[in-house]
Amino acid sequence: MGEHDIALEHDDRQALGFMQSLLADIAALEQMLESGLIESGARRIGAEQEMFLVDDSMRPAPVSMEILAEGKDPRLTTEIGRFNLEANLSPQLFQGRCLQLMERELEEVVAIARRGAQACDADIVLTGILPTIRHSDLSLENLAPNPRYAELNRAVNLLRGGSFNVYIKGLDALHLTHDNVMLEACCTSFQVHLQVSAQEFVGFYNLAQAITAPVMAVSTNSPLLLGNRLWHETRIALFQHSVDERSSARYVRGYPARVTFGNQWLAHSILEIFREQVARYRVILTKHIEEDPLGALERGKLPELSALRLHNGTVWRWNRPCYGILDGKAHLRIENRVIPSGPTMLDEIANAAFFLGLMNALPDEYGDVRQIMSFDDAKENFYAAARHGLNAQFSWVNGRRIPAPELVLDHLLPLAHQGLEKAAVPVEDRDRYLGTIEERVRRDQNGSLWILRSLAAMHEQGTREQRHQALVATMLKEQKLNNPVHTWELAKLSGFRDWANSFRTLSQFMTTDLFTLRPDDLIDLAASVMDWRHIRHIPVEDNEGHLIGLVSHRDLLKMLYHRTTDKKSEPIKVKEIMKSEPLTATPDTSIIEAMELMREHRVGCLPIVEDGQLVGIVTAYDFLTISADLIRKIFSEIENDDPVS
Repeated sequence: MGEHDIALEHDDRQALGFMQSLLADIAALEQMLESGLIESGARRIGAEQEMFLVDDSMRPAPVSMEILAEGKDPRLTTEIGRFNLEANLSPQLFQGRCLQLMERELEEVVAIARRGAQACDADIVLTGILPTIRHSDLSLENLAPNPRYAELNRAVNLLRGGSFNVYIKGLDALHLTHDNVMLEACCTSFQVHLQVSAQEFVGFYNLAQAITAPVMAVSTNSPLLLGNRLWHETRIALFQHSVDERSSARYVRGYPARVTFGNQWLAHSILEIFREQVARYRVILTKHIEEDPLGALERGKLPELSALRLHNGTVWRWNRPCYGILDGKAHLRIENRVIPSGPTMLDEIANAAFFLGLMNALPDEYGDVRQIMSFDDAKENFYAAARHGLNAQFSWVNGRRIPAPELVLDHLLPLAHQGLEKAAVPVEDRDRYLGTIEERVRRDQNGSLWILRSLAAMHEQGTREQRHQALVATMLKEQKLNNPVHTWELAKLSGFRDWANSFRTLSQFMTTDLFTLRPDDLIDLAASVMDWRHIRHIPVEDNEGHLIGLVSHRDLLKMLYHRTTDKKSEPIKVKEIMKSEPLTATPDTSIIEAMELMREHRVGCLPIVEDGQLVGIVTAYDFLTISADLIRKIFSEIENDDPVS
C-alpha cells in the first residue's frame, strides 16, 4: 500500500530536507545489511487486492469514500480513483494452509466491500481493466480525495510539462491525449508479496524477473481499453503512460520510465535498486521526517526508513523491492505487480500459487538464473506475455524457444508443485490451485481470451456499449459463484437482462464507427459515401477531430437541384453546403432529453461530442431500432410469463 502521509509544501527547503533523509535511509539500510539486522529464516506471503466499483448499468461508480465509511474495515483503503478500492491481506507464513487462508480472507474482505457497495447501489467487479470505463470517467472529479493522489498528479504534470500522448497498438489501436494521472485508475491488480532474507534477495529477485513472463501469460485479463482490443495485458502499457513524468527532451534521449521491468540482473544487493532509484528518478512526493535512522540504529532501534519507502512507492517496478517491519523485526519483500485483478478470487489465488511455487522451487532447479538466461531474453519474454498472453513464444533457459503453453504444462507446473510441496502445502490445496492453472492452459481460456472471444461471438449484436455491459454483467455473475475462468461460457448479449439500464444514456447505443468528411472534400464524395453506406448524415471534422459541421441527405438534394440549374457546374466543396455548428449532445445525455432535442429542433441526428472531440452519432433510425428491440423484449417476457424489468 502506498504511503499516504505526505507533505504539500513545495519549497526548496522541504525538498532538500527530504533528500537528506532519503540518503540517510540508504546509509542506514546498508549498515543493517552488514550487521545482519534483516530477518532471515522466515518466509511469509501477502497480497493486495485492487477492485472496481460499478453501478447497476455496469459502469464505474465513484462511491469509494461512502463504502469505506460504511465498512470501517482497516484492511480496506482508497485507490487513486473514486471507483476503485484496495484491500490489504494479512501476512501468512509460507507453509501449510497459507493459500487457503489467503483465499478465505480475500473472500471475507471482498464480501465486506460488496456489502458496503450494495448500500450505495453499486457492486464489486474484479478485472484488470473495466470494459465499460470511458474517457469521461478519467477526469479529476473522480480522483480519490487523498492528498497523495492530488500531489502525485501535480508533480507528474509539472515534470512532464503538460498533456501527454498515449499510443497502444494491438488488434485495434488507441491514440489519445490526456492531462492527468487518472489513467492509472483504469488498472487494477492482485499484487503478491514474498518475504526473503537479505542474503538470498539477489537470487530470488532475479528468479522473480525470469518467471514473471510465464506467470503473466497464464494470467492475462486486460485486453480491452476504451473500446479498443489492445494487448492481452494492456495494463502493462497503460500504467507506464499513466505516471510517465518524462518531458519530451528526456523521452527523446531514452530516459527510463518510472514504470519499469528494469534493464539488468541484480548483481550484489537490494541496495543497487534503491541507489539507482535515487540517482535516476526525481523525487515527486515528500514528507517531513524527524527520524534520524543512523541514530536510531545506534540506540538499538529499527528505523522506519520512511523517506526510502515513500520514494520507492513512486517508482513502479513490476517486481518491486520492499522494506518493512513486522513484529519488531525488519524484513525484505519482493512484490510481484503483474498479476491482474480477477477473473475470480480462485483464479487470483491460483496465479499466486503458481508464482510462489516457482519461487520456492527454482533456486534448487536453476541456481543462479543469470548463468542460463540473458536479461534481454527475460525482458523480451515479459513484453511478449503482455502482448500475446498464452499465445506468446518465449526464449527460455539456455536459449530454448518454446510456446507459453508447452513451457507451463511440461516444465513449470511440475516445478511449482515441488515448490509448494517444499512449503508443506497440502496436496489438496496444490491440486486445487495449480490444477486451475493447468485446466486454464489446456482449455486455452484465461481472462483475456474469454473477453476477446466473447466480443467476437457477439459480433455486431446490439451496440458496443451493450456488448461491454454484457461482458461485465457476466463477469460479476461468475465471480460471485467463484467459477474459475476456464469454465466460463462466452458472454451473450441476450444474457444481459437489464434493458432499462441498457437504454439510459446516448453512450449506450450511439454509433461510434463513424464515416466523416473534411471541409475541403468534394460533395461528390459525400454523396457516394451516403449511397455506399446507406446513411443520411455525415459529420464534418477538422484534422484534430473537432466537429465543425454536418452534411445531410437533404443538403445534397438541395445542392443537386441548384447544380442542375447552374450551367457552370463548378466543383463544390463540403464546407459550402454543410450546416456549421450543428446541434450536439454528450455521451451522458439521457435518451429522453435527446429525443426532445431532436423533436424541438426538427433534426434527424445528433453528433455526440466529448471533451471537444467527435465520439459518436445517433439518428432517428437508431431510436426506431431500440424501440423495436424493447417491444420484442416486452412481448417475449409476457409470453414467458416473466415480469418485465
